[in-house]
Amino acid sequence: MASGFCNRCTRLLREFAARLRSFWRELEFKVREVFGYIVHCNCFRNTLERKNHQDLSSLHLMCEDETQLISTGSFQALSRLAGSENADLQMAAAMYYLHISHHLKSTLEQPFMEPIMALLLSADLDVQKTISLALVNLLIKNNVCRELVIQMGMLVPVVEMFQSGDAAAQSHSCACVALLASSGSSADVLLVDGIFPLLALAKSYDPALQQNATWALLHLTQSDWSMRILCQAGAVPVLVLLLQSSDSEVQFYSCTALCNVAAVQEHRPKLLAVGGRYLCKSLLTLMSSSVQKNAVQACRCLQTLAQNGLIQDQLMELDCVPPLKALLRSSSPAGVEAALTLLSALSALPPHQDVLVSEGILGEMGQLLRQRGSGSVVMLGCRIITELWGSCLAEQAVVDGPCLPGLLGVLESPSMSDETLLQVMLVLHHLLTRDAIRTKLSATVTPEQISRLVQLSEQTRNPPLAYNSAALICNFHMTEELVRSLRPHYAAACRYLLLFLRKKEVKFQQLGIATIVKLKTDGDFSSLLAGSELEDQIWKLQVQTEETRQLLEMIQPPSPSSVSPRPPQ
Repeated sequence: MASGFCNRCTRLLREFAARLRSFWRELEFKVREVFGYIVHCNCFRNTLERKNHQDLSSLHLMCEDETQLISTGSFQALSRLAGSENADLQMAAAMYYLHISHHLKSTLEQPFMEPIMALLLSADLDVQKTISLALVNLLIKNNVCRELVIQMGMLVPVVEMFQSGDAAAQSHSCACVALLASSGSSADVLLVDGIFPLLALAKSYDPALQQNATWALLHLTQSDWSMRILCQAGAVPVLVLLLQSSDSEVQFYSCTALCNVAAVQEHRPKLLAVGGRYLCKSLLTLMSSSVQKNAVQACRCLQTLAQNGLIQDQLMELDCVPPLKALLRSSSPAGVEAALTLLSALSALPPHQDVLVSEGILGEMGQLLRQRGSGSVVMLGCRIITELWGSCLAEQAVVDGPCLPGLLGVLESPSMSDETLLQVMLVLHHLLTRDAIRTKLSATVTPEQISRLVQLSEQTRNPPLAYNSAALICNFHMTEELVRSLRPHYAAACRYLLLFLRKKEVKFQQLGIATIVKLKTDGDFSSLLAGSELEDQIWKLQVQTEETRQLLEMIQPPSPSSVSPRPPQ
């Protein structure tokens, strides 16, 4: 298409365009030459160094002034240093974050998280180690939002540090993973990219690295979803193997993780598939550990597994009683309770009862009750005594051992709840069905315990407790020594007996009459009874009973055998 210009104008425009292109080429060359010289000149370098020096100086001053830890100036300086390609400048920024992680009391805002990401991506491993340690501290103190850490993609470089080959870097990354494991957002990235390296690190020969990896695995067992993925990835055999670690913290973390796995019914087959006997043996060994928390945790794990009858049989075959007895005698309330809970599960099965009684468990219960532990310990002890009563060896063990004194000793504790005291009473009544035990109990009870039983019989806040306390007194053989112990309490006995006779419930009236019949064999009680309000109540009750008898005779109902069945309606 024609341009519309004549030949002369066209030639002039072309010459102008050629000169213009030549000019720009010369200008471009000159610009490059000038800026190339400036860049390589010392004065330009000094300007950058002065700027970096200013950034470092400002950060140093802010470190000294805690109120300026997080400010616009510190953010700008951190951003420039973190974005530098100079490893020393990056390290200065990482060290500042490490300082922040120790002193910060508020939440670190999102802008201050961006330099952390840049430092995690540094090519210098020392920078990565320093900033990852700072991140661990910030996560522990909840100074950073875990969800934000995940959203910013920090988990990726953290997981990549598993492969660094540096023990400190791997330990820091494991700690980060453990702390981030509670975040739902981390699950996909973490479980896809992190589990297998974690399992490999958990088998490391480096104690610190193994400890951090196991700690991370423990945190992953606190979520149902991640626990399922862990089990599918083969974590259970690794955790069982770690029970044999020489490091007590690794033992604790792995045992706690196994407890979490065992608590979920669907995962128990994987535990048993490792080899139930091997698992039980490892846990029993750990239960004998001198490290109290490890022994307790191993017992808790076995307690959960013992819901399976096969595990119970294996525990008995592996002679589990000695470590259980050792835990019962420990100073750890948690250990005592865990041992009692496991013993309760074992003693519930008849095949184990004779073995447990012959191993002296009833005696251990007596000694434990003598120490007047917590209400939960007493309740568990009472349950075990009741369960072991099914053994043919139990009666003799109770007669010969400290079981009865232990049960009676609980009654003297003023801190025991009514529920606990009532449970002790019920166990004693259960044992008193055997005459040999009644004889032993009558000879064992102390004046202080008699006083306590009378006091409980007289209280009105808990009728079942009052009834069972009075029934215990009535069940004693009235030996001369026992009567001497009762004499100072005859006035109190008359008060509760009067209350019993006035009750409408027949069982209270019958117990009151039976007790009076027993006590009347002592002349002192008979003298106190004569002319008393209690005697008047006895006569009233006799009159009422006689009237009831006469009314019944007037009705003269036919005997049940002579009554023909009524035809269906």
